[in-house]
Amino acid sequence: GKAAPGAEVGVLLCDVGDEGSLAAMAKQTRLVLNCVGPYRFFGEPVVKACVENGASCIDISGEPQFLEGMYLKYNEKAAEKGVYIIGSCGFDSIPADMGVLYTRDKLKGTLTAVESFLSVKSGPEGACIHDGTWKSAIYGLSDQENLKKLRKQIGYTPVPVIGAKLKRRGLVFYSQEFREYSIPFMGSDVSVVKRSQRYLHTQLQETPVQYAAYANIGGLGSVMKLMFAGLLFLLLVKFSFGRKLLVKYPEFFSAGRFTKKGPTQKQMDETSFTMTFFGEGYSEGQDPQKGKPNVKICTQVKGPEPGYIATPIAMVQAGVALLEEAACLPAQGGVYSPGAAFSKTKLIDRLNKRGLEFSVITKPEV
Repeated sequence: GKAAPGAEVGVLLCDVGDEGSLAAMAKQTRLVLNCVGPYRFFGEPVVKACVENGASCIDISGEPQFLEGMYLKYNEKAAEKGVYIIGSCGFDSIPADMGVLYTRDKLKGTLTAVESFLSVKSGPEGACIHDGTWKSAIYGLSDQENLKKLRKQIGYTPVPVIGAKLKRRGLVFYSQEFREYSIPFMGSDVSVVKRSQRYLHTQLQETPVQYAAYANIGGLGSVMKLMFAGLLFLLLVKFSFGRKLLVKYPEFFSAGRFTKKGPTQKQMDETSFTMTFFGEGYSEGQDPQKGKPNVKICTQVKGPEPGYIATPIAMVQAGVALLEEAACLPAQGGVYSPGAAFSKTKLIDRLNKRGLEFSVITKPEV
């Protein structure tokens, strides 16, 4: 959060409402880092300008409708132009997507299923997020029906279940691994990982991995607060009036978790995350289609504050991998998820050197 550009870095003004300014920008570069959230309102003009003018584009969107909509509209055009449009290259969803691939590569055998658990720790002043993310959640949840229609339009091929079927946990459950309560993670991780696994299976004939994502929330007191806030949010998000209230008063309705100012430097410095992956599969020589899984693995991705420190690290390193490891990217341009685009690159090594640490751990270390 403290880096400053050198004197030689210029400033180029663009406006998502001005196609000419975006075209002029895209013509001058090989890669655009697209940070204009909420992406459902501002993201597409940047993608369009990049595809039409031969520049690749990386974003940090956690909005499945935007990410998959861009795939539907621009995948073929991007392939024709030989450019790469790679979404969700921030905290959503590099740790999850690359974490599943890391877990797969570290297991001696065939990985068939992974569960991830996210824990976020903050200091005495707590943690908060800018209300742009809050708006993305509001409009995303209110528009679930259109996401279903979009997926029907794309016509995804089903991802086969290899090995024992991964059992889904409840809406709220006590996690024996962490000795606290957990809930399904509401971000884009599951949809992004599924897209990567579909690509790796259909294009590279790799064994697809089943995936479920959860977040640890603490004790019973936290559960009660979250259930009350969650029910209120889900009720308000269904109505235009409710959405206006949520957008206008993010701090009130999120109990201070989302603000118009975003976090202070101290809050960012004192916040960190851990994503723990529990994987299971079949040992070398064992047929994943027969019998129960007989090997397990536990891995972790650790990093600094997710939204404003880990996200730019992930985004910039994804950009460097795209520019410097072109030979390791998919042979054809197109719209990709991180796991699909970077599975053959050294992105994980790059992240490891810059504070996003991937490691194999034992269960007692959890």
